[in-house]
Amino acid sequence: MNNSQSMEKVYAFSQELMQNIASGWQGFILWLKQQFVVFAGVLERWGVPPEKSLALAYTLAYICLALLLVLCIWRLVQLRRRQTEDVARRAPRPGADLPTQEPDQSELQVEPPATREQPVSVYERMRTGLAKTHKSLFAKLDAVLGSGAKIDAATIEEIEEILVSADFGVRTTQKLVAALQERLTRGEMQQPEQVRTALREEILGALSSTAHAADLSAHKPYVMMVVGVNGVGKTTTIGKLAHQYKQQGQKVVLGAADTFRAAAAEQLAAWGERADVGVVRHSEGADPAAVAFDAAKAALAREADLLIVDTAGRLHTKVNLMEEMKKIRRVLAREISGAPHETLLVLDATTGQNALVQARLFQEAVAIDGIILTKLDGTARGGMAVAIASELHLPVRYIGIGEGVEDLRPFEPELFVDALFEKR
Repeated sequence: MNNSQSMEKVYAFSQELMQNIASGWQGFILWLKQQFVVFAGVLERWGVPPEKSLALAYTLAYICLALLLVLCIWRLVQLRRRQTEDVARRAPRPGADLPTQEPDQSELQVEPPATREQPVSVYERMRTGLAKTHKSLFAKLDAVLGSGAKIDAATIEEIEEILVSADFGVRTTQKLVAALQERLTRGEMQQPEQVRTALREEILGALSSTAHAADLSAHKPYVMMVVGVNGVGKTTTIGKLAHQYKQQGQKVVLGAADTFRAAAAEQLAAWGERADVGVVRHSEGADPAAVAFDAAKAALAREADLLIVDTAGRLHTKVNLMEEMKKIRRVLAREISGAPHETLLVLDATTGQNALVQARLFQEAVAIDGIILTKLDGTARGGMAVAIASELHLPVRYIGIGEGVEDLRPFEPELFVDALFEKR
C-alpha cells in the first residue's frame, strides 16, 4: 500500500468519525428538545400560558444547571479542604518517636476458605440488570402511591410524568395513562396496590402482544441479518449470540459483512474463535454483498444450522448504506430461500428516544423483524423496551443486562415485568 492509499484511508476514516460525532450530537439535541417540549406541556397543565411555557422551561433548566455547577464547585472545595486537614493530622509532630511495636497477632484475622460461587439464576441476572430502571421508575411510583394515598386524576398525572422520565415515550405513556384513567372511571383502582397491578398488566400486555421466539428449525440454514449504527454493541452482540447458540448444539457460521469499520472483521473473528464457530471475512473495504455471498455458500457447504451476518453500522441517515443493506438481502435471498429469515436491529438503551428514531428509520428501509436492546444495565430507561413494542409493533427479541456472555438474554415479557415491579 503506497502513501497515497494510506492517506485516503485515513481521510475516509476521519470523515466517517466526524459524521458519527455529528450524528450523535444531532441525536442529543433532538432528545433535549423533546424533553423541553414534554416539560413545557407539564407547565401548561400547571397553569402556565402556552406561549410562555417553553421559554419558562428553558429558564428553569438554565437555573438548575447553574445551581448544579455551584454545588459541584462547593463540593470540590470541601473535599480539598478535608484532604488537607487529614494530611496535616497524620503528619508526625517534630521530635515525636515513630511507633515500633509489632502488631498483636491475636488481632490478625484469618480469611475463611474460599467457597464456590453459586450460579446466578436468570431472574437474578434480570433483576440486577434492571436495578437502575426499577429505582428510577418504581421507587418513584411507590412514593406517589404511599400508604393511604388517594387515587384520583392528580395521581394518574404524577404517574404520567414518571413514565415519561423512564423513557416509555410520549405515545406509549399516553396509551398507558388512558388505560389507567378508564379503570379509575370504572372504580377498579381505589387502592395503591390496585394501581400497581393495573400498570403491571397494561405494560405486560403491551410487551406480550409482539413477543415471539425464532424457530431455527423452520429453515436450514436459518439466516439472521443484524443491523444497527456504530457504538451500540452490534458485533459484540453477534458474538454472544453465536456463543449461546453453539452451547445449544447449533452449528453456527458468522459473516463479517461490516467491511467499512476499522477492525470490525477482526473483532468478529475474535468472537468466532472464542465461541468456536466459523467466520467468513474479506479484506477491509471489500464489497459487503460479496462477503454475504461467500458466507451463504459456506453455511450451505458446512450444513450449518444458523448463519449470522454482520453489517456496516455507519449513519442510519446514509441512503447509500441502506441501499447496500438491500443488496445484501437480495444476495442472501438468491443463495438461500427466504433469507434473511430474520433481520434484527441492535439499539443502545442508553440513547433513549434517539433509539426509537433509529428504529423507525431502519424499519422503513430494511423491514426489521425484531429488536435487540443492549446496555439496559447501564441506564434507567428500561421503558424503551415497552415503547418499541407499543409504538413500532416490533418484538424485543433479546436484551443486554450485563457484560457477560450469558447476560444477553432472550426477552421474556413476564420475567422482565416481574423484575421491574418486585418490591425491594
